[in-house]
Amino acid sequence: MVVTQPDRIADLGAAIAACRICRDHPARVDNPLPHEPRPVATLSSTARLLIAGQAPGLRVHESGLPFDDASGNRLRDWMGVSREEFYDASRLAIVPMGFCFPGYDAKGSDLPPRKECAPAWRTRVMAAMPQIDTILVIGQYAAAWHLGARRKKTTTETVRNWRDYFFVNDGPRILPLPHPSWRNSGWLKSNGWFEEEILPVLRQHVDSLIRGTKFA
Repeated sequence: MVVTQPDRIADLGAAIAACRICRDHPARVDNPLPHEPRPVATLSSTARLLIAGQAPGLRVHESGLPFDDASGNRLRDWMGVSREEFYDASRLAIVPMGFCFPGYDAKGSDLPPRKECAPAWRTRVMAAMPQIDTILVIGQYAAAWHLGARRKKTTTETVRNWRDYFFVNDGPRILPLPHPSWRNSGWLKSNGWFEEEILPVLRQHVDSLIRGTKFA
């Protein structure tokens, strides 16, 4: 768990780190988290940029660092940031929909974020970080929470209509992104507009938020 110093953030971070809801009080009594929880999130009282992901994978569960895997490497490349900048909690907050690794399904794929996590924590976390200017919404579960009824029927449609969420005046900007997993490599090849149209905007905006350059 990585937090900055102010008491509100520090206390909330400590409470999240100690959370065992998915193991001890699961939404379904027959489906507790099958391993020791290790909540992974980066809260901040100063960062203006928030990454809203899905849930940690096994490697992140083991290291305790969000996006400490190949998906993270791709995401950092999309954003145009170094590893050092990415893990600087004064500049970047990282709060997934589920804080703990949910395990694998029968096919060996990561399970969805646990259902207990977001209802218990997300509203409190967002209220504790009112300074957030922009949220990078990664994947369908984060889009469902942060976009609600504004989300399109598919992730592709949601990402393609990014302007509907990015150019707003009623709260933080939201920029929906596909998940940077290697499993989406085919999607990226089939949707070249994402790299051509969205990544330049993403990199310029990230630069303005974490380095203070002017966003055109």
